Amino acid sequence: MADATILSRNDRYQQQQQQPQVYIRLTAPVIASVVAFLPVFGIVFSVTWSLLYDFERSTRTHCGVPNYLPSISAAIGGFTPQRYVWRACIGLHCAPRFLVAFTYYNFHMSVRLAEKNKLYGHLAAIACVLHIIENLALLGLTYVASNENHYAHEKFFITFLVSSLCYMLLTIILVKWGRTYDGRTMSARERKSYSTKFTLFVFNISCCFIAAYVYWRHNKYCEPGGKHLFAF
Repeated sequence: MADATILSRNDRYQQQQQQPQVYIRLTAPVIASVVAFLPVFGIVFSVTWSLLYDFERSTRTHCGVPNYLPSISAAIGGFTPQRYVWRACIGLHCAPRFLVAFTYYNFHMSVRLAEKNKLYGHLAAIACVLHIIENLALLGLTYVASNENHYAHEKFFITFLVSSLCYMLLTIILVKWGRTYDGRTMSARERKSYSTKFTLFVFNISCCFIAAYVYWRHNKYCEPGGKHLFAF
């Protein structure tokens, strides 16, 4: 009996030794929060550092009028160490977002509508591709600074902007369509998610139109403080 007890204890000890030990445990919400925080930190650091140590150069314009804030392109790509911090933040930010693109695709395809409607499946695939293009364009405009290759930086920025807005719009359509198909009612969490996505889309596209107008006005009239409104 004693021998059996000793063997049983030894077996349990060996099993415990074979099991992998967990030293760090990270949940999905924690990872998502860190990934979302990286670009915010990169922009705040770059703009703050530019204001403190590169104010004259970062706010300089082609027509010499005074400005009070550097543009994002100047702050993140024109000077060091801002450029290095921004590139590191975006590199770490974009890597998991490629996985998120396929995760969202699987999420959209998990509803019954995906099995019955080919258009829905095609739109889900297009949304996934747009998400990947958005990430690639963000990496492109990050690692190709405007003062290094203005043409490429501009095209990356336009691609990022268009793909981002199209992706957001498609996501709103897919969530609404897939979660209300065949008389189904969205849950409280789904309604909150849909409302948040819709609000952010309206806010984002409104900011794009305002920024485009301010940028056009600055280039046409070159008014004092015009560029800092675009940066803001």
